[in-house]
Amino acid sequence: MNTKGIQDLIERLFAIVAFPGSVIVIAGRRESMSSPGRSSGVARFDVFEVDLRAGELYKAGRKIKLQVLPFQALAMLLERPGEVVTRKEFENRLWPGDTFVDFDHSLNTAIKKLRRALGDDNKKPRFVETLPKRGYRFIGNLDHAAPPLPAAPSSGVGRLARLRADGELSFVLVSVDEEAVAERDKLEAASDDVGLSLLIASQKLLMVPDGTPVRILEIRQLDSRCQVRILEGEHYGKTALVLLKQLAE
Repeated sequence: MNTKGIQDLIERLFAIVAFPGSVIVIAGRRESMSSPGRSSGVARFDVFEVDLRAGELYKAGRKIKLQVLPFQALAMLLERPGEVVTRKEFENRLWPGDTFVDFDHSLNTAIKKLRRALGDDNKKPRFVETLPKRGYRFIGNLDHAAPPLPAAPSSGVGRLARLRADGELSFVLVSVDEEAVAERDKLEAASDDVGLSLLIASQKLLMVPDGTPVRILEIRQLDSRCQVRILEGEHYGKTALVLLKQLAE
């Protein structure tokens, strides 16, 4: 939706809130939003396929649920197959200096979840080998016909950022949860401005002022969305899902 379209939408939203018994017809259709092309950063081994850009792991074509930190650990291992990735390297990449966590427990948990997703055994590993007190090594056979993997991005979990509005807008429209994201995507695909207005009126979409500080809680999908906590204003304390491009340091 372009700047004028969003401004028109807000004006009509106020009308809906002010006159809830009336039916408001919104004329016109928004400009279609083009989606960026999907990256070719894919690695394959055994029956698994890893899409690094999308943050997705597939087993025999079926998507396997894997949280962000275990996935980032896998991505680091795949950057240097056959080489040791030290515990210090994991700490520097995945837990920046201003992030306060029990690093040893967190890394052990991430590797345990990764092994569970891969069906791997720490005593007889096929993919992830443990080198006690040193680190881990990927020992599977990569399909070298797959395109080379780009470097995995570092974790931003725990960092402070600010919301960044598009164009001349004075606010950022954010979804409160995955359900709201899915509903918003469906309404935008159908150019349903009334539905979007009602979604905002129900507080499933929040209009948060440009520049509002937030804390990053979790990166849900690499290079796509993350969960944040709003630290200022009317929606203080609430969590929301935002696109990474909507965040500024």
